[in-house]
Amino acid sequence: MKRILKYAGIISLLFVGIAASHQPDNKYFEILKNIEIFTNLYKEINTYYVDDVDPGHLMRVGIDAMVESLDPFTNYISESEIEGYRFMTEGKYNGIGAISQKMGDFVTITELYQGQAADKAGLRPGDKIIAVDGQDATGKDPDAINNILRGFPGTSVKLTIRRPGREGDFDLDLVRGEVQVPNVPYHGVVADGIGYVALTTFTRDAGSNVANAVRELKEQNPGLKGIIFDLRGNGGGLLNEAVNVCNVFVPRGELVVTTKGKVKDWDRSFSTMNQPVDLDIPLTILINKNSASASEIVSGVIQDYDRGILIGQRSYGKGLVQNTRDIGYNSKLKLTTAKYYIPSGRCIQSVEYEDGEPIHIPDDQRTPFKTRNGRTVLDGGGVKPDVMIDRFTDAAIVQGLLEQHLIFDYVTQFCLKHDSIPSVEEFRFKDFDGFVQFLSERQFEYDTESEKLLKQLMEESAEEGYELTAQIDALKAKIASDKKDALMDNKDVIVDLIEKEISSRYYYQEGKIRMGLRNDVEIEEAIKLLKDQGKYQKVLQEG
Repeated sequence: MKRILKYAGIISLLFVGIAASHQPDNKYFEILKNIEIFTNLYKEINTYYVDDVDPGHLMRVGIDAMVESLDPFTNYISESEIEGYRFMTEGKYNGIGAISQKMGDFVTITELYQGQAADKAGLRPGDKIIAVDGQDATGKDPDAINNILRGFPGTSVKLTIRRPGREGDFDLDLVRGEVQVPNVPYHGVVADGIGYVALTTFTRDAGSNVANAVRELKEQNPGLKGIIFDLRGNGGGLLNEAVNVCNVFVPRGELVVTTKGKVKDWDRSFSTMNQPVDLDIPLTILINKNSASASEIVSGVIQDYDRGILIGQRSYGKGLVQNTRDIGYNSKLKLTTAKYYIPSGRCIQSVEYEDGEPIHIPDDQRTPFKTRNGRTVLDGGGVKPDVMIDRFTDAAIVQGLLEQHLIFDYVTQFCLKHDSIPSVEEFRFKDFDGFVQFLSERQFEYDTESEKLLKQLMEESAEEGYELTAQIDALKAKIASDKKDALMDNKDVIVDLIEKEISSRYYYQEGKIRMGLRNDVEIEEAIKLLKDQGKYQKVLQEG
């Protein structure tokens, strides 16, 4: 205990020294006072609390509460989480090369990276991890399992696996390796003269990989009429790679982003520094509500310079810059240090959050700015596409299928009966009746928003003494009837999800992307727009 308090005192003095150099308004006394209170509080809990406490866990709870009060993107990264941080920045980590998710009592393999340790050892999506190195994995969190699976290349780990369709659990020995995940998993031609490039994350070399993909498309297709650049679901990454990706389509010497924060010496402007790959080929960029940070820089810059047209849904709204600070014992603090502003002068940062998610801001409450051609664009709350397309996957029945992992489980059963499928381009899922039967056997149930409101009405009307039984029963019957039709009403969306999941099992990440392109409403809209140059130019000139 004396040693802990001694270290706490040293930390306090160091903290005060730092505070004194950065707090001209004399706040360092307040900092010193509160650190002393914190130290005393920790001492009292550790000494007198009725049960033994885990110092690491207790501190982690306090640290997480502290940073969560700031914004959703300021995070403490412990030593055990460094591999995950490395993956976010470099696109590689040491481990087995599998994605997992908790389903029921066990962590279940959901996706494999082709050619990595898990794939080579014979793991399959749907495999449940029953034990790790002989230690029971029942009820374990995926993060806890992943922390064990990640380790030094060349070291081994034994997994006890329970596989659907196979009797008895069995063991697999895996040798950890350096897992490299491509940030441009696919590029190709999706229609006559229309190229496509997908960027999934802004990890190291994202700019050069996008540039190489565009060059290859141009070389192999001399009559290229347009490019679709897909940033949907891309949560961002390295700021310098956002600048490099912009530079693929924007001339050298153009401003990309300016960062401004409390420490004025850290304010910086970033401009393109290299020769572009192409300035003339018509360009569309696909974004959605999960396109964030660096994705919003790129899409916003392309929009501000009228270099291309944005299609999809409003982006996430993350206009903040994080830097990492080493804070000892191989841990880091990922800290928001600035806001970023794109060429028009706007910041797309959301100003309000609820449960870590940005709250929608009406357009009439956002400040207008102008693009190079004079089109009006708005700040705050994300980047708004030039062509808005509603998504239909938010239907309650679709969300229910995904949340209950029923599409995943059905495809696992499908794969047990099919050793292979035709190419992605040829494959068609035709057994929707079989899927409906599967749902019946699993007794699939889900709640619509109407049902949730109806339950609330029932409770409140009972409390207030209203007799609404007949009306509520009529509404229940109507909802039940509509729910029966919902499966068929959303058949196309559900079949698309099934086909993508099946393709990922046989052709990995690339197969899933290629299958998605075939049925994609936004891809169809982009192709149509790129082939209609009159409409394309009109959007760029008039908005």
